Amino acid sequence: MDSNPRGFASDNYAGVHPRVMDAIVKVNHGHEVAYGEDSVSARFDEVVKELFGENSVGFPIFNGTGANVVALQAATNRWESVICASSAHIHVDEGGAPEKMAGLKLWTVPSDDGKLTVEQAKSQIFDMGVVHRAQPGVISITQTTEMGTLYQVEEIRQLADFAHENGLLLHLDGARISNAAAALGESFRTFTTDAGVDLVSLGGTKIGAMAAEAVIVTDSSSEIGSALADAMPYLRKTSMQLASKMRFMSAQLVALFENGAGLAISNGQHANRMAQLLYQGVVDLAQKSNLVSVDNPAEANAVFPTLPEEITLALQQKYRFYVWNQQTGQVRWMCSWDTTEDDVRGLLAALAGELGL
Repeated sequence: MDSNPRGFASDNYAGVHPRVMDAIVKVNHGHEVAYGEDSVSARFDEVVKELFGENSVGFPIFNGTGANVVALQAATNRWESVICASSAHIHVDEGGAPEKMAGLKLWTVPSDDGKLTVEQAKSQIFDMGVVHRAQPGVISITQTTEMGTLYQVEEIRQLADFAHENGLLLHLDGARISNAAAALGESFRTFTTDAGVDLVSLGGTKIGAMAAEAVIVTDSSSEIGSALADAMPYLRKTSMQLASKMRFMSAQLVALFENGAGLAISNGQHANRMAQLLYQGVVDLAQKSNLVSVDNPAEANAVFPTLPEEITLALQQKYRFYVWNQQTGQVRWMCSWDTTEDDVRGLLAALAGELGL
């Protein structure tokens, strides 16, 4: 497999980081109590408190969709709904799981950059108390977004304040939270707990895990946070997200996120650097050919150039990647923790060749 060039379709394509694989092997001995009552999961509990604050609680989950669905169920009553960007993963890429599995109505807001502003969220705050409209119960944002953009700390704080002023909670889908922290140069806590986020879907798989995510309740000491933390174990079980041999999931999360999320941040920094190298290369090519453009800045580990269809099809014979907008020809190139400079230069050389440069 190593003889094939690494693709740019998704950071899910990357393998398991060696330190994560080692962590799995190290806990694969003897017997431990099942369903999370093991010593490795106890260590993950400590790591969560180190990252998100002493009152935070973490719940390992199999995958990102599961984490989002369980978190949103905890944040809503049966009659409530979720406000999110129209490009949000929970709306576009989760097979309708929030609707089908959690029974949630999603109120989507158009957003060119994938981010929600207070004004955009405010557009869905009407008919409150009217029985004919699914009542908003939570705002869900993604960090980084599906468009590769990044929320600044103050933007999250403003959304949290707005949500709480209107009796809503704020959920953060952190499938790429490590790339965000690396780009911001901030700790996880700064743009989650301290900014007022109530629930976090903590992403592990995209940053080097095999299959490990988690839901974080940021403040279980508050009345709302206590209710969330009390509900999570039952929702996780009924949502088929409770692992029996949880030590193997917890081991992955500990390896990535202990010591201030050192490994996850380092992986995020590398992926972001590769995306910057790729972005600058595309910008340089765009200055030489009007066949390619790149309008979106690369704020983390994603690059979104726009290409003619024939060039896209030719490049896809050599590298895997997705067309992001069928109408405009915009594609998405994702860099991973194991993307190399040679990978980036190879893609840029292939693009230059197709452009006749």
